[in-house]
Amino acid sequence: MEKERKKVQKPKRENESNNLYDVSCLFFQKGIMGSFLLISIFGLLLRVSVSLHSYSGAGSPPKFGDFEAQRHWMEITTNLPIKDWYSNTTYNDLSYWGLDYPPLTAYQSYFHGLILKYFDPNSVSLFTSRGHETHFGKLLMRWTVLSSDLLIFFPAVLYFVFVYHGVNRSSGDKSDVAWHIAIILINPCLILIDHGHFQYNCISLGLTLGAVAAVLSRRNLLACVLFCLSLNHKQMSAYYAPAFFGHLFGSCLRRKNPPLEVLKLGLAVVGTFAIVWWPYLHSRDAFFGVLSRLAPFERGIYEDYVANFWCSTSILIKWKRLFTTHSLRLVSLVATTLTFLPSMIQQILAPSSKGFLYGLLNSSFAFYLFSFQVHEKSILLPLLPATLLALELPGVHSMLLMLCALLSMFPLLCRDKLVVPYMALYASSILLYLAPSGRRHIKKHLPRPMITFSIVTIHFVCSLTFHIIYLTIRPPEKYPYLFEAMIMNFCFSHLLGFTVYTNAKQWMLSGQFASGDKEKKLD
Repeated sequence: MEKERKKVQKPKRENESNNLYDVSCLFFQKGIMGSFLLISIFGLLLRVSVSLHSYSGAGSPPKFGDFEAQRHWMEITTNLPIKDWYSNTTYNDLSYWGLDYPPLTAYQSYFHGLILKYFDPNSVSLFTSRGHETHFGKLLMRWTVLSSDLLIFFPAVLYFVFVYHGVNRSSGDKSDVAWHIAIILINPCLILIDHGHFQYNCISLGLTLGAVAAVLSRRNLLACVLFCLSLNHKQMSAYYAPAFFGHLFGSCLRRKNPPLEVLKLGLAVVGTFAIVWWPYLHSRDAFFGVLSRLAPFERGIYEDYVANFWCSTSILIKWKRLFTTHSLRLVSLVATTLTFLPSMIQQILAPSSKGFLYGLLNSSFAFYLFSFQVHEKSILLPLLPATLLALELPGVHSMLLMLCALLSMFPLLCRDKLVVPYMALYASSILLYLAPSGRRHIKKHLPRPMITFSIVTIHFVCSLTFHIIYLTIRPPEKYPYLFEAMIMNFCFSHLLGFTVYTNAKQWMLSGQFASGDKEKKLD
């Protein structure tokens, strides 16, 4: 009997090795690896070019902006013991850019701070380095973001493309794959925020992308570890949590021993969190001290003009005046949950690779549109799965979503004096969709060309008008944020429409996978 079992198992191993061989052939014989390297070099040049411009809070004392916040965290982590990083002490004034991200961000700040301390000690010296803006110091700071992008986000993109196009052989030829790589790597919003405005979203998004690729390749334990690391770098990665939970739980229910599968994933999650949070698990006060920094409810349900439900409707309903913060927390929680719940349930009932990608898009849209304290930069979270689905979503929808996301951040980037790189990347995005593969993809999804052409024309005319008005006309003194409000409501209406459409697309997948082929292929 044992010999017979071995005979049965042997062909399975041979098939697995043949699959790996076929995927390798796809990448190397068709030259996809070469395409990835060329696109990576171009993406790197774009990032370097944007980093030559201004950044958040440049020359704006006393608190400057996000650039100073990141530098200050390096100052704190390299000069104070780990127990004081999140505590308000004589040496750490939390009112001045106190750490408000999970511990992995603190560790990243410490590591980058050591680099700055070695090459330019004055840039992270305690107290005296506040507002440090020397040319060499700025160069080092820009290099830390660039190196993080190259070491984390770029490899994650390669991993995803390797898995996605290795499994989904019908996704297209070499030019389609190259175009897909370009859409993900040359994401104008990510480039402008990380290398212009100045942040490290490439780390959390790169870890999430690695987790997505691990899910698609059926490495669920690795996916849990990578996604937990993403959560522990930026708490906004929770935007993706319903999709990961729904898909992984639904997959476990279809295994031979569901409780054991769930237990293994649970241990991976708990173990990863325990390792990252270990310095703060020695006492209840230390743990909750860090936790309290991650949820700034005192700021209110919104701050700047963001294209989400609360900001857009605040023109008619003054949420902050009419309701308490506690009430708004509860209402936003209910609204967010009700919005992402259908997509999560769909993946529990009918888990599939494509459905998982749609779930990521829909859950992140739910959080962006309805959750508490959303920032303009949070549009990066739904934009990531949208780029992953670039070959699946109708080309016009994909293009308009990218341009809408850019427009929603335009006022923020104007304040940062990043209009020139913004316009350049806006134009490059349009050119990317007008490339042969982009045009072919757009034409493939045009059931009603005239209606689609009208929608695109209206969008471009409105968008061009908003750009010109914002740059050339001063708003009335009575309504100083009139133009921001116009842009915000225009983008919100589009994003809400995208959310309804992509949720419907995800639920339509349930019928496609009813034959029981859910876990075998990426259709």
